Amino acid sequence: MTKAEIINEIALKTGIEKTQVSSILESFMKSVKNRMAVGENIYLRGFGTFLVKKRARKLARNISKNTTLIIPEHFIPSFKPAKNFSDKVKSVKTTK
Repeated sequence: MTKAEIINEIALKTGIEKTQVSSILESFMKSVKNRMAVGENIYLRGFGTFLVKKRARKLARNISKNTTLIIPEHFIPSFKPAKNFSDKVKSVKTTK
């Protein structure tokens, strides 16, 4: 599902214009990105949690050049779905 499809679905279900839905969705995504960029987690009850996870410093190898690289500690975004969200996805039978 793409962002455009999400916007269309919300517009159909709510009766709100697509341009307004698009603006709201963009604002939501911008807020999530900005908050996570400063290290805040976002909790959406019944949906899930957007987490900022810390990755420790580690050594890596470039096999083709036979060299060792140091990857510094860094932070990555992560999403942990709520229990009812996970249960709903687990119960779906896919035909793919």
